[in-house]
Amino acid sequence: MIDAFIQLASPGLLFLAVLGVSLGIIWGALPGLSTTMAMALLIGLSIGMDQSSAIVFMLGVYTGSVFGGAISATLINIPGTPDAVPTMIEGHALAKRGEGGQALGMAIAASFIGGWVGIVLLIAFIPLILVFALEFRSWEMFLLAMIGISICGTMACGAMPLKGWIAGWLGIMVALVGLDPIHGVARYTFGLPQLLDGVNYVAVLIGLFGLTEILRVLPKKDHVGIPENVGRVIPKIRHIAKYTVTAIRSGIIGAVTGAIPGAGANIASFLSYDIGRRFARPEEKEMWGKGSYEAIVSAEVANNANVGGSMLPTLTLGIPGNAAAAALIAALTLHNVVVGPTIEVDHPGLIYFIYATLILANFIMFFAAFALIKPCVKLFSLPRGILLPLILPVCVIGAYAVRLNMFDVWVMFVTGIAGLVLRHFRFPIAPIVLGVILAPMADENLRRALLVFEGRSLGFVASQYVGTVLLIALIAIFVEGIVRIVRSGRTRQGKPA
Repeated sequence: MIDAFIQLASPGLLFLAVLGVSLGIIWGALPGLSTTMAMALLIGLSIGMDQSSAIVFMLGVYTGSVFGGAISATLINIPGTPDAVPTMIEGHALAKRGEGGQALGMAIAASFIGGWVGIVLLIAFIPLILVFALEFRSWEMFLLAMIGISICGTMACGAMPLKGWIAGWLGIMVALVGLDPIHGVARYTFGLPQLLDGVNYVAVLIGLFGLTEILRVLPKKDHVGIPENVGRVIPKIRHIAKYTVTAIRSGIIGAVTGAIPGAGANIASFLSYDIGRRFARPEEKEMWGKGSYEAIVSAEVANNANVGGSMLPTLTLGIPGNAAAAALIAALTLHNVVVGPTIEVDHPGLIYFIYATLILANFIMFFAAFALIKPCVKLFSLPRGILLPLILPVCVIGAYAVRLNMFDVWVMFVTGIAGLVLRHFRFPIAPIVLGVILAPMADENLRRALLVFEGRSLGFVASQYVGTVLLIALIAIFVEGIVRIVRSGRTRQGKPA
């Protein structure tokens, strides 16, 4: 760990950390953009970097953008990111009372604390999960991939998990295009030589989270009032200490939620916000919805602890905790880093470098947030019709830069339009991304397992204790989803669920 901090002390890496966090905060603060969109589009900037620089830059963007949404949510009542909606409810109410600066100061402090909770839990549990994960074989890895996609589909679509599962299978279908990795047979290429190498997942990612958002948000015409003075921002220590129990509880909720594939920071912040309201003291509970500092702590601690939590399955199992973590996996893959159970064997010391980077990014976020509040307020005055079209060239460059191939740009445009259609029909996007990322692992490991046990009974699926547990878990996920669908159907018919 000390060697990792010494490495990070180099001027070049420090500069990239500050740049990544600052870009993340500004990006997250701009209405209509999101953490995942920032991660997906800025992958293009990391391509020309070396491995360490790319990790520092992308983790800086991740850390900064999660907090950035709180700025616009508090000051202009428009959440910069989806997970900032609870902060918007409470923070803007405080801003209208002239306490916008204090609300932001509490959000910054809560984000800093949440980041620490996520990092501590990540460091504590990652060795245990790595030891367990090293026992996984081909069958277990296939089941893990399917569990990740299925959980994401169930979590992302509420009472209608069927739409989430369909979205996940769409992602799997996209990932299967090209030459199969075992026999080299062309699949779903339709005679197009450009598809023999498969569909570039970075182009898909940028299309779904970049172009789709531009097309979705651009037609909206929101007129917002820009505050001239946010007031005092630095919070008082005793004011923060008052909510220590709330912060610890929210941090654990955020980190645990982050470790569940598909349960992103938005679910963490809403869940923590709801639980915090239930446990609030009577005098505090009356302020929830009208401008509560405790509510801001509940939401902001949770969505920032989610960063560390999402790294847990991402690094140890190769299953991204959320769509932003999927973008991080894409960036790591471009630099020949394959995450999963053997990460410590294949890349000695890399996990400690990631720990150190997260700690550094959290400190930078704390100080950069105070410095960037006023510049962000000025950015809010830019008309959306000017701001979003400026992002389109970034989408094109990001899709083209990975393989220097114009076909990937067309893939980005097609997936962007497809994403808009899917969003219109309320299909979630995150399961598609997890399907694209995890399908190659599922495909290769399932076929390898079938080849190893060729000619034997399918009883091999239960030959390993771990495989049996994972198979039961996968069945339980589908049973839970079917129960949700049945209950939803009964509710719509006016019957008790």
